[in-house]
Amino acid sequence: MLNQLLVCGAVTVCNITIHALVMTLIVRVGQATGKKHTTQPSLRLACVMIITVLVLMAAHISEVMVWALAYWLVDAAPVGSKLVYFAFVNYTTLGYGDVLPVPDWQLLGPMTAMNGILLFGWSTAVIFEVMRRAIAK
Repeated sequence: MLNQLLVCGAVTVCNITIHALVMTLIVRVGQATGKKHTTQPSLRLACVMIITVLVLMAAHISEVMVWALAYWLVDAAPVGSKLVYFAFVNYTTLGYGDVLPVPDWQLLGPMTAMNGILLFGWSTAVIFEVMRRAIAK
């Protein structure tokens, strides 16, 4: 169990780092964009929100890839499993249950889900903050 917690902790720290860097970038760009006045505020708001969500989706995809890499490194999934699919199902808390981790690595699924739901919540908070700042300008 200690090995599982160590691996999950390392992957979680990697993903939090990725997310923190992306969030910092989004907030900085949002601040710079918010200072510019435009004759089309609705168009600016739409563009800012579209870009924000696309960047966040890219961040989440990269974080899923980190989990898939971890699954591969420790042989957490049964032979022949699609690791990226398995990581996505866990990260999004979808939980189809069609791929199960090997018994020695059963904690990776729930830990992946916990990591994903926390980072989705963080992303949601940033989306609202970017929107709030964009509307306030």
